[in-house]
Amino acid sequence: MKLRSLLAMPLRLEVVTGEDELDRTVRWVVTTDLLDPGRYLRGRELVLTGLVWRSGPADSETFVSALAAAGVSALAAWDLAAGAIPDDLVAACERHRLPLFKVPEDVAFATLTEEVVRRLSGARAADLTAVLDRHRRLVAGQGAGLDAVLDLLDRDLGMRCWVLAPTGRVVAGPPAPAPAVLARAFLTAPRLPHHLADPDVTLFPVAADTTSRVADWFLACAGDVAGRPPEHRALATELAALAALERARLDDRLSMEGRLAQEIVRLVASAAPAEEIVPRLELAGLDPASSFVAVAATGHGPLRPGELRTVLAEALPVPHPLVGLLDDEAVALVPVAPGADVAADVHATLQSLAPGLAGSGIAAGVSDVAPAAGLRGAVEEARYARRLGGGRAEPVRVVRHDELATHALLLASVPDDVRQMFRMRLLDPLHDYDDVHKADLIRTLETFLQNSGSWTRCAEQLHLHVNSVRYRIQRIEDLTGRDLSRLEDRVDFFLALRLA
Repeated sequence: MKLRSLLAMPLRLEVVTGEDELDRTVRWVVTTDLLDPGRYLRGRELVLTGLVWRSGPADSETFVSALAAAGVSALAAWDLAAGAIPDDLVAACERHRLPLFKVPEDVAFATLTEEVVRRLSGARAADLTAVLDRHRRLVAGQGAGLDAVLDLLDRDLGMRCWVLAPTGRVVAGPPAPAPAVLARAFLTAPRLPHHLADPDVTLFPVAADTTSRVADWFLACAGDVAGRPPEHRALATELAALAALERARLDDRLSMEGRLAQEIVRLVASAAPAEEIVPRLELAGLDPASSFVAVAATGHGPLRPGELRTVLAEALPVPHPLVGLLDDEAVALVPVAPGADVAADVHATLQSLAPGLAGSGIAAGVSDVAPAAGLRGAVEEARYARRLGGGRAEPVRVVRHDELATHALLLASVPDDVRQMFRMRLLDPLHDYDDVHKADLIRTLETFLQNSGSWTRCAEQLHLHVNSVRYRIQRIEDLTGRDLSRLEDRVDFFLALRLA
């Protein structure tokens, strides 16, 4: 703002000298009683003083020359004890061409500071809004990042902000306070914006069109933004919109990288020959001699396939994985270093998103490590493991390749109606009996099988006499027509219990 704007404020400032310099701009307000405050000034300040530093006329020259050397825009003063501004101070300001204002006796410096700072913040916020608008167009057209804008807000307005993914990864900005805490608060907040007391941060959504927060980014601004000037709140909204543009640019499946990843995944899934796949891997910046892991994921609930693809890409432990869609299934090809545990990384990251999966869920399968020539088998293995995870009840289900060499693999491949019929025929008579007689036959059967048919261990675990266990097992055999001394009948009961 310019000095002449001070005269339009309800502060009743009077120009003592320097009327021809009122087009100077003011950057900030500083109150000082130091004789030589130069080392604390950066230029273009409005300096307020009560003249405590003045012990004689010579001090005015020392004080004003220090202000002029620091590039101060103007001085506003009043000597409450003397009830006037000394002539030597006026003369010093005239010599150094420093505008001097008289502050009315009944106007406190705190009131003056508050009013000027409010006007400065509003003007600066308006300027930054224009900058953000220009930068938004740059992001849309040229892919500029967010860090420069966040730095501008911090430096010029003291408004420190961060852009984060729902996993807690800082997308842009300086290191954030407790990013995992911020991410969980974003996923679970009943409404947004949301002020978090510890750390003292306000959270804003970035995108307005996502069906689930797990597929969004979010903006975190230090402090309670609701208590800031309206211009700051508008800036936070504008910055969130800018982050949404950047997110859309990075997630754009129509980009060259996105189209290439989609093409590679489809070629691998269709068993295309290596001579078609290898050049495309190289074009994507991957070494065909590397080892790879395939990851397949599906979501249920409101998550759209494109959003699922975004979530899977965020969960993978490499910066730019190849992720494509096969109908409603997201499939990723991940280059891995020796000893890396992609399944553990994927499970941990997706699990951190579980608080935001109310009404929805994600099932994922992870293959064993394979060379580029074995990518088709890795994808099939990951997709089969994902189908196995689809039958589980947790919001996040991650099945790794080594779980496929078990009975669970066979159970997952059986149609649902067949599994239900098998379970009902074996276990429904026991459930019905338990409901009427409270005999606990189901728990007895499960404990008996877990102890490999040992009467003694089963009795100890159930806190029963061995004869009571024998009686219950006999009742199970009578109700089902099975013989629990036979291995095949034990296997049938074991599978039925696992299906339950």
